[in-house]
Amino acid sequence: MSHPHPELGAPPELPTDGLRVIALGGLGEIGRNMTVFEHAGKLLVVDCGVLFPEDHQPGVDLILPDFAPIRDRLDDIVAIVLTHGHEDHIGGVPYLLRERGNIPLVGSKLTLALVDSKLREHRLKDAPKYVVAEDETLSMEPFDLEFVAVNHSIPDALAVAIRTAAGLVIHTGDFKMDQLPLDGRITDLRAFARLGEEGVDLFLTDSTNADVPGFTTTERDISPVLDRVFAQSQQRIITACFASHVHRVQQILDAAVKHGRKVAYIGRSMIRNMQIARDLGYLHVPDGVIVDGRKISDYRPEELVLVSTGSQGEPMAALSRIAANSHDSVRIEPGDTVVLASSLIPGNENAVYRVIDGLIRLGARVVHKGNALVHVSGHASAGELLYCYNIVKPSNVMPVHGEMRHLHANAALARATGVEADRVVIAEDGFVVDLVDGRAKVTGKVDCGYVYVDGSSVGDITESELKDRRILGEEGFISVIVVIDSSTGKLVSGPEIQARGFAEDDSVFQAIVPQIEQALANAVADGAYDAHQLQQVIRRTVGRWVSGAHRRRPMIVPIVLEA
Repeated sequence: MSHPHPELGAPPELPTDGLRVIALGGLGEIGRNMTVFEHAGKLLVVDCGVLFPEDHQPGVDLILPDFAPIRDRLDDIVAIVLTHGHEDHIGGVPYLLRERGNIPLVGSKLTLALVDSKLREHRLKDAPKYVVAEDETLSMEPFDLEFVAVNHSIPDALAVAIRTAAGLVIHTGDFKMDQLPLDGRITDLRAFARLGEEGVDLFLTDSTNADVPGFTTTERDISPVLDRVFAQSQQRIITACFASHVHRVQQILDAAVKHGRKVAYIGRSMIRNMQIARDLGYLHVPDGVIVDGRKISDYRPEELVLVSTGSQGEPMAALSRIAANSHDSVRIEPGDTVVLASSLIPGNENAVYRVIDGLIRLGARVVHKGNALVHVSGHASAGELLYCYNIVKPSNVMPVHGEMRHLHANAALARATGVEADRVVIAEDGFVVDLVDGRAKVTGKVDCGYVYVDGSSVGDITESELKDRRILGEEGFISVIVVIDSSTGKLVSGPEIQARGFAEDDSVFQAIVPQIEQALANAVADGAYDAHQLQQVIRRTVGRWVSGAHRRRPMIVPIVLEA
C-alpha cells in the first residue's frame, strides 16, 4: 500500500504513455471534491466542489480547491466532468471559470441545470455545455469518456469511465446501490461488470461509508416514517433538508398531499433548485399544492408544510434564523413539528445541535436522524463496496471522497477482495499518483491548500488571518495608545487602554498602567526611541500581565504616536 510521505517532492516528468491523477480536494475531508487527470499533455477535471466552513473558520463563506497547481495550465483543460449536482462537487465551478471562462462542462441534464443557475449569478456565459446520460460516450481528446448510471441522493448521478492509452479508469463519483430507488434508476452493475471484463486499471471509489458495515438503507423506508410524523402533527410542520435533495422533497410532497397540507419552500436555494427539478421533470408536484412562502400567514398551521434549507446549521440559512427567532416570516409556535431530514456532515455537529436546542426552546417537537428514520445516506456502505470490487476486479484502487478513516477503511475492503496491497493507493490532497505500465503509485506532491471565500474576497484570507479572527472571537482585544515626545522618547500622554471581549470594567487595567510606564521609561533609557520597538515593549508587558493575572491570550494592539 502507498502511504503519504511528508518528504515527497515535486513529481517527475510524466511518461508519454502514463496517466497522472492529482486530487486537489476530497481526500481527507468530506467536500471540496476535485480530481485532475493528465495524459498526453492535456488535463481532464472531474468535479469542482466546495467545502463548508467549521466553527474554527470564522467569517468564511466557502472553501475552494486550490487551483494553483494547474493555474499555468488552464488552456490544457479539455473539460470539467461533473458527476452530480451536489455543492461539494459543483460549487467551485464558477470560481474556476472565472480564471478561464470557456472550459467545456460535461454532465447530466439536472447537474448542468443546477450549475447553470450558479453561472448566471456569477455572470458567466462562455462555457460550452455537453449534456450526457448513462450509456453514452464522449471523446474529449485524448480522453474517451463513458458514463454509467449510479444511484445517489440526487437524481441523474453518473460514474465516468475514462479511457486513455495508459489504461481504463473508473471514477464512481458519489454512489450507493439502493435496489428500490424512488425514481427506479439503479446503479448499473452490468456496466461495471462489462468494464471489469475489459480490464479496469484504476478504480477511484467513494469512501464516505466504507467504515459502515452492511448495506445502506433504502430511501423507500423513510416514507412510512414521514407519514407517521405527519399523522401525529396537529400544527405546522417544518422540514429541513439539502436544497438539492429532490428525492426527499418528493417524499415530503407526497406526504403533504396525503394529509391534505399545502407546501411552501423557504430559502432561496430551495426555491430555485425545486423549480429547476420540476421544470425538468425530476420533481412531480400536483396542481395547487405549492403556495408562496410570503403568504403562509394566509393558512392555518395545520394546513401547512414548510420545506426549508439549513439542515446543517448554516448560520444564514432559513432554519437557523427560524431557531434564533429572527426569520422574517416564520415563527415557531408551541406544538410545531420540525423534521431534520438529513445526516450530519462531519464538523457541523455543534451548529446543528444549537439549532435543535433553539427550536426545542421555542416549543417545537424536533424529529431527526437520531430519534427517527427520517434520512438515509446517499453513499455505499461496506457491503456494497465489496460487491463492486468483486464485480470490477480492478488492478489498482485509489479510495476518494472521505476523511482519512474512510479512505483506510475503503482500502482494507479492496485488499480483502484480492487487490494486492501495493496496488492500493492512499493519497491526500495534493498527492500525485501516476499510472504507468499498469501500476499506480504515489510519485510526488504539489502544494495544495485551502482557498477561503469571504464575501467577494477569494483567496485573500490566510491561515494567519483566521488565527487572528479566532483570537478575537475567543480571547478578546486590547489596544494600548501612548504618545511620546519625538525628540526625547519620553511619555507625553497615555497609556490609554481599551478592550473588547476581555473585561467588562476597564478599571481592571489600572494595575498594568504603572508597569507600562516603567517599561517604556526603561526602554528609552536603553536607547529605544523607535516607535516599532516601543510597541513591542508594550505588547510584551501587557501580554505577560494578562497571561499571569487572567490566564488569557487576547490580541494586543499597541499604538505609539509621536508628538
